[in-house]
Amino acid sequence: MAASHLPPAATLVKKYPTLLHPFGAKPHAQRLIFRCRATSSEGADDGWASFVDELKRSLQVDPSDAVISNAGAGLTSNNDLVTALPLEPSAGPAAGDATTAAAGAVSELLGVDASGAVATPDRLLSSLLHLDASNPVASVAGGALSRLDALTSGLSDAQRWALFGFLAATWLYLTARPGVLSGAVDMYVLAPLQLALDSVLGRRSLKMSDFVVGERIGEGSFGVVYAGAVVPKNGAVVEERSGKAKTSLQNDDRYKEKVILKKIKVMTVGAKECGDYEEWFNYRVSRAAPESCADFLGSFVADKNKAEFVKGGKWLVWKFEGDRTLANYLSERGFPSNLERLMFGRVLQGLGPLEREALVVKQVMRQLITSLKRIHATGIVHRDIKPSNLVVTRRGQVKLIDFGAATDLRIGKNYVPDRALLDPDYCPPELYVLPEETPEPPPEPIAAILSPILWQVVALLLAQSAWRCCSVTGH
Repeated sequence: MAASHLPPAATLVKKYPTLLHPFGAKPHAQRLIFRCRATSSEGADDGWASFVDELKRSLQVDPSDAVISNAGAGLTSNNDLVTALPLEPSAGPAAGDATTAAAGAVSELLGVDASGAVATPDRLLSSLLHLDASNPVASVAGGALSRLDALTSGLSDAQRWALFGFLAATWLYLTARPGVLSGAVDMYVLAPLQLALDSVLGRRSLKMSDFVVGERIGEGSFGVVYAGAVVPKNGAVVEERSGKAKTSLQNDDRYKEKVILKKIKVMTVGAKECGDYEEWFNYRVSRAAPESCADFLGSFVADKNKAEFVKGGKWLVWKFEGDRTLANYLSERGFPSNLERLMFGRVLQGLGPLEREALVVKQVMRQLITSLKRIHATGIVHRDIKPSNLVVTRRGQVKLIDFGAATDLRIGKNYVPDRALLDPDYCPPELYVLPEETPEPPPEPIAAILSPILWQVVALLLAQSAWRCCSVTGH
């Protein structure tokens, strides 16, 4: 019986549905080879034995059969694995062996010709990924494969492997922490897109008259933080607020959009630079890890002296997400129980007081560590983590604020070795030793390219400083 006398594909599929279509509509040729070999060598009988016996009976070669002399040229269907089993004329009496037939099917599936080379990228994509020429992905991938094949056509196998190794090593370097490639994408793609979007939304054209200032929330070395609100655009009269009126701003229904305002101190040395850095880092983090920090709306410069406004002074603006920090909750006697309902939305039932308090602390620390992990993945180090710089939102989220002391180790932004901007109450001792022996960062483009190496150098210096401090203190 010749190969053309195989039972129809539909008959075989109906008779052996789990064998020919184990993973869906496409037969799995690699599994077919494995099971054919297992059947012949181990005597497995889970349906495959019957299937192989039927193939052998159907593929018995008749020398007088003209169809076999053309090595299967008369096959009418090339879409079914079974009816498209190619037979090699040189195989002799063993041409009907199921393993050889299945191996030929894999060659057909991969588009491999007699020389062992892949016929065309389009054939490869169509066979392996089931993508036809009309699919846009197939068009792009096929073009890339064709160009790659053309570029490497004159290379030997050793040269191709060397090229592959170089490209793989380059990719690993570009994607290693803190990320040369991701930083370049952020600087040259995401940052311009954000600028264009903010310009359309009016965030880059904020002005003093857009806001009303409420009560003072806190004060740091370089700035003062206030509650505030956006002046409504319906023409409502906005009066100057003082005394209790400032305190009641958050409850004033005339102001629907509440904000947090930070005034950068004018006469303080280093305050302007710190404010500029904080603005830069807020934009950077809002792109890289928006859920880790408060929603930054932009900045403006006061154009005249009025109440808290000083002409020429910069103000930073955030969306109001809460006016209480972790420090506020820590100062209360009920901590950490006072955060339980806020963190979980309810009072935990069925647990003792210590277990409930432990879960609250765990929830706070989980959010903090997750946020730090996200910004560290971009090369940014906050350098001023403390309770007063962790705002607790009305939804129980813990977010980082005050990036004035932050640094971007990818490009050396705000990294000044001979100046410490850290809070001694919360800063580890080794960071006070580090500035005395850390070299100045190179220019930003060079620092960005070398950032994976520089990141490891800084980590090593930190470890050495920590060891030295421990040796001095005896801990």
